[in-house]
Amino acid sequence: MTTLAYYNNKLIDRSDLTVDVRDLGFIMGTTVSERLRTFGGTLYKLDEHFKRLQESLELTQFKPSVSLTDLMASARQLVTHNHQLLQEGSDLGLAVLVTPGIAGADQPNVMMYTDELPFQQMARWYQSGVSLQVSDYRQVPGNCWPTQLKCRSRMHYYLADQQARQTQTGARALMLDQHGNVAEASTANILIYEEGTGLVSPPLEHILPGISLTVVEQLAAQIEVSFQYDTISIARLLNATEVLLCSTSPCIWPVTQCNGKTIGTLGHETVTARLQRTWSQSVGVDIVAQASLRSE
Repeated sequence: MTTLAYYNNKLIDRSDLTVDVRDLGFIMGTTVSERLRTFGGTLYKLDEHFKRLQESLELTQFKPSVSLTDLMASARQLVTHNHQLLQEGSDLGLAVLVTPGIAGADQPNVMMYTDELPFQQMARWYQSGVSLQVSDYRQVPGNCWPTQLKCRSRMHYYLADQQARQTQTGARALMLDQHGNVAEASTANILIYEEGTGLVSPPLEHILPGISLTVVEQLAAQIEVSFQYDTISIARLLNATEVLLCSTSPCIWPVTQCNGKTIGTLGHETVTARLQRTWSQSVGVDIVAQASLRSE
């Protein structure tokens, strides 16, 4: 069997998936996107991701010919086929992309493809945490495009991560909002944990409302940890008991440095570790052990 991809209502050979250079998604970076992962070969939070996809399509006024119901069915079919090609115990990431198509044609293009999850990278993050560098590049404000729009216009992420790596090898960017408060890491939501306060996320109006962030809020209630949305200054982050990131593929993992300063903590009894275990229980896959085993 060969790895498949999806293009405008058809499953095709992955190697045949291309984007026309005249497509506005390529020319202008106007691509609506979603990123999902599987657990045991089953797509996680499919309904929630496609609900956000629908919201993004409405915001951009893209009108693809395929219904989201049919697209969800094709996503399941694509993942079922490609998951069979993996070694036992592995899982996939699924990218969903919608572009406006060629200017004037009024024919949006819809694409989906899968990749095996980056377990080696994820295992390092779980074991040692990640380092952040505060970037001079700011998160895009809501008066440029709505914060709830999930898209691939990510030049600010690219530049911010370049700056972070030039300052510290292997670091990723921490982006501030227009007021100089913590917003997001590149491609991940960020939270802090404070003794006596609980978990704190930046206000939703300043960040992309991540599906994983919602999961963290739900899991926090299960382990009886308070959760709130509030402004986070750099000083507050640097003094937090724990700092953690969450996004689709790795789920949740710790931050251990920011601007060269050691922050947070590692260990079996941290809130981050407790959330990892609770997340694992909810999906029937030990996310940390899976990454460790698959990276060997």
